[in-house]
Amino acid sequence: MQVRSFLSAIALASATALPVWAVELVMVEQTGCYTCKQWNEEIAPVYPNTEAGQFAPLRREELRHPPEDLTYARRVNYTPTFILIDEGKEIARLEGYPGEDFFWWHLETLLAEKAGFEGATR
Repeated sequence: MQVRSFLSAIALASATALPVWAVELVMVEQTGCYTCKQWNEEIAPVYPNTEAGQFAPLRREELRHPPEDLTYARRVNYTPTFILIDEGKEIARLEGYPGEDFFWWHLETLLAEKAGFEGATR
């Protein structure tokens, strides 16, 4: 009986140790990208503290080195490109950075429509 309890405890511990996929926002950038620099100055400092940033934490990737653990719907050709990822796969994207107001509106719209986000201005 103790062996069965022990094995059950190990199985439960193993299950909770597995990675849990969550929605994340991948920013694809490259060195020398002016609009990436602009985003980094205007949005990056506050993003983690926003409802959107807590719902979809930011992950940065280099244009020339695509991550092996994610699946993009198509190749990234422009920086910055913001890719909304769920369970390792692209569910939406925003190409470019046309300024703060459009970024927040567009990001929150994508999060609401594609990932069930109900925060911020929703």
